[in-house]
Amino acid sequence: MARIPYPDLHSPTIAPLVERIERERGKVLNLYGMLLHSPPVAEGWLAFLTAIRQQCQLSGRDRELVILRIAVINGADYEFRAHVPFALKEGITQAQIEALREGRADAFDPRERDVLAYCDSMTREIHVPDAVFQAVRPHFSERELVELTATIAAYNLVSRFLEALQVDHE
Repeated sequence: MARIPYPDLHSPTIAPLVERIERERGKVLNLYGMLLHSPPVAEGWLAFLTAIRQQCQLSGRDRELVILRIAVINGADYEFRAHVPFALKEGITQAQIEALREGRADAFDPRERDVLAYCDSMTREIHVPDAVFQAVRPHFSERELVELTATIAAYNLVSRFLEALQVDHE
């Protein structure tokens, strides 16, 4: 159960933002419901995460791979469950999803293991060792590397927000 109640989505102060979220996302998920306690934060979050998920050149497969890994590391079940359908759509197999859930990298090719190691370092230690960065660097353009890094950072933000406020599953 969420630590604070969700706001009234019919409140006139947030109605325009609720309409925008419904238009762009289809519905107001509990995550966005919680964010709507602060309309400026909700609006910035929406813009930032829309850019991460829909406007980057980083492949959807890489994006979903790191999102699931972050969710496992941070114990963010809401995030994990929300992204399994996206991961499947991006070609990540059920066996690979289970490997991620179990914290294993053996179901992935060497390139994906480099991506996961980078994600692990950013999530667990924050400071990425040179060897980890040098291993992932050849796989991406500079833009993609920035987008991978921003995606990992963004979804660490998401999981920390979800877990701190104990946002309910849909």
